[in-house]
Amino acid sequence: MSAPKLTTQPQVTIYTDGGCEPNPGPGGYGVVVLHPRKRAELSGGFRRTTNNRMEIYAAIAGLEILKQPCAVTLHSDSQYLVKAIRDGWAVKWRKNDWWLNNTERAKNPDLWQRLLRVCEIHQVQFRWVKGHAGDRENERCDHLSMMALRQPNLPADEGYESKADAEERRPALTQAGEPCRRCSTPVIQQKPAKKPKGDYYFEYYLLCPNPACQKTYQVESAKRLIERPPSLL
Repeated sequence: MSAPKLTTQPQVTIYTDGGCEPNPGPGGYGVVVLHPRKRAELSGGFRRTTNNRMEIYAAIAGLEILKQPCAVTLHSDSQYLVKAIRDGWAVKWRKNDWWLNNTERAKNPDLWQRLLRVCEIHQVQFRWVKGHAGDRENERCDHLSMMALRQPNLPADEGYESKADAEERRPALTQAGEPCRRCSTPVIQQKPAKKPKGDYYFEYYLLCPNPACQKTYQVESAKRLIERPPSLL
């Protein structure tokens, strides 16, 4: 009986970049895939998104194009992306149902979920590369992402726009006792400690009393104009 053939995973190098102009705003991503059999370039964009989302999306696009499990070295100039995967932050966020702590949710859970899933298919090492420092492939990815975000009729980044629209539709807090938008603790009414400056001031504001939160909310109905005597010419 002949010995079984040893199979090794293809060694693949991926470079990624993403960005927006402005942030948030139209965004694009660029990817260079260096496979033993060929070189591939990918790019795309969205009409409204963020820098960080495009950095994550670029990594997803590069990994999802691979047709079989590979040993991948992925280069990115995003510390946010590289540290979240390499240092295990994203895995911890997922384990905690996308909570960073008792009061704050992790951002971009839809993309982190997708990236972690594809990382489980491949053996991926994330490496940080300094951006705009002359690295040829990194510069190419930057060019691809900038070209992509300037294209007309970009599609919607549903994961971003649906969340942003939901936040905009939430009514403003108006009185004590309503739940804090960040941690759901009932807010209390507070008077400003500092003397007002400018042409108006707020007679009171709403404060989350949770020591770990302390988020404040201005109340439009508490806005007061400062009456000043006419100046003498």
